[in-house]
Amino acid sequence: MFFLLYLNFSNIIIDFDLANSYWIIFLSLLFLMPYLADEDQVMPQEQFGDLFKAVQLKAIFPDSKTFPDCIPVLAPELIMAAYHADKDKPDFDLEAFVLQNFKLPAAPATNFVSDTSLPVTEHINKLWPLLTRQAINDISSRIHLPNPYIVPGGRFREIYYWDSYFTMLGLQQSGEHDLIEKMVDNFTFLIYTVGHIPNGNRSYYTSRSQPPFYALMLKLLSEIKGESVWRTYGEALKKEYHYWMDGADTLTEEEPAYRRVVRLPDGSLLNRYWDDCPDPRPESYIEDVALARFSPQEASVLYRHIRAAAESGWDFSSRWFADGQTMETIHTTDIIPVDLNTLLYNMEQSLADVAELNQDEAQVTHYKELAYKRRKAILRYCWSPKESFFMDYDYLTRHHTASFTLAASFPLFFNIALPKQAQCVAEKLEKDFLKPGGLLTTLTYTHEQWDAPNAWAPLQYISIQGLRNYGYFDLAEKIKQNWVALNIQIYKETGKLVEKYNVEDTHSEAGGGEYPLQDGFGWTNGVLLKLLSEK
Repeated sequence: MFFLLYLNFSNIIIDFDLANSYWIIFLSLLFLMPYLADEDQVMPQEQFGDLFKAVQLKAIFPDSKTFPDCIPVLAPELIMAAYHADKDKPDFDLEAFVLQNFKLPAAPATNFVSDTSLPVTEHINKLWPLLTRQAINDISSRIHLPNPYIVPGGRFREIYYWDSYFTMLGLQQSGEHDLIEKMVDNFTFLIYTVGHIPNGNRSYYTSRSQPPFYALMLKLLSEIKGESVWRTYGEALKKEYHYWMDGADTLTEEEPAYRRVVRLPDGSLLNRYWDDCPDPRPESYIEDVALARFSPQEASVLYRHIRAAAESGWDFSSRWFADGQTMETIHTTDIIPVDLNTLLYNMEQSLADVAELNQDEAQVTHYKELAYKRRKAILRYCWSPKESFFMDYDYLTRHHTASFTLAASFPLFFNIALPKQAQCVAEKLEKDFLKPGGLLTTLTYTHEQWDAPNAWAPLQYISIQGLRNYGYFDLAEKIKQNWVALNIQIYKETGKLVEKYNVEDTHSEAGGGEYPLQDGFGWTNGVLLKLLSEK
């Protein structure tokens, strides 16, 4: 298939000087173009139509993600012909039909037994091979990638965008530098073939992305291989940025929003999360359809808000709810998220650095100006003088949302906050967010997994590093010690590292969400190794 041809062609051109990296990418794409329309790519919700809906709505599998990940054993058109011929027969058995015509996705490894007498660092190093997936062609919804990669674990059988940055932090400590580079190459491949980095390498994820950490991945790789990384991947970074800014030059006072870009009243441009498809998520089909029955919102509007929240990575949280409590009131696309815009500020700064390496003064000026304007807009629209905290901004109501969240740590992580603002954030984190196991995700208690009392590794890391940037070392150390101690405690008790933790009651599992607690777990492993490696 095309990814094998890509590998072979890459071997041919590997001796080119790094200065020719742009031509390498260009020639590679020319070579690949005939293969990019991969006939083996399965779009389950489209190709299986009414069969897909029947399987999902009848809950043939306990997890809605199972069927979209199944591997058809025949061409989709043959399966559909058989389904339409048999489905109305009195003895038709839908589950039997599915099991006859589809191969179930691989289940998580069950033969791995944790040895809790080992230090947790050794345990994680033993997990990396279990979480590594090879570049294979299985004719499914999985988008084929040219290189091996790390998956989060459990039900998450594919690469995920923002997860992977935090996983890479641990791979760096494990000396897995080659794997980091291969994962960056995979994301670069997706930028040039899909047009952006999708949520994950599944066909049903391509209408959305996730928090844009590609620039941070390049920074990490440059720490290993030097500044030539920026020249090699600079064009891909620019293409990823243009995806997020698509339509920015078309916005007006009358039409202030398009896809992921919003024009504010003073003419500033900031971003929101979005999804191009206003349908139920294939991987959570029954959940979305059920919610639409109770929501006062039009179904297509509701589905887009749900999908946009999935793009945020915070799926789901009271931060996206108009009433602060219930999913039926989700309104993600109305919201300017503080964390997203700091990530795009970093991308603009990174593009200015690339231009400087290339001695392109016009581009240096261009991207520095964009970054300057974005920082100014973040401080104007996402800082609440009333609450003395960074808050999301509802561009329709022209007010801040009511949710206090750890997204407030991102302006500290990227050195956007003013010193007094950083002080206020630090005081709020210590007073209200800090618990025995680390920092709460939000101060709101709901049934959603991105709310209290749950906590997640990436947000602990962002907060710790952000506080350090402004000199709050004691508080950062307290958060680190609480989080590390909880991770190790659960590992010693269960032999597992899991995707999220209850930081308030450290002897209870984290809960909420659409699926059971998952173990594995890529970004937990990565952040824990990074924190333990510090002197």
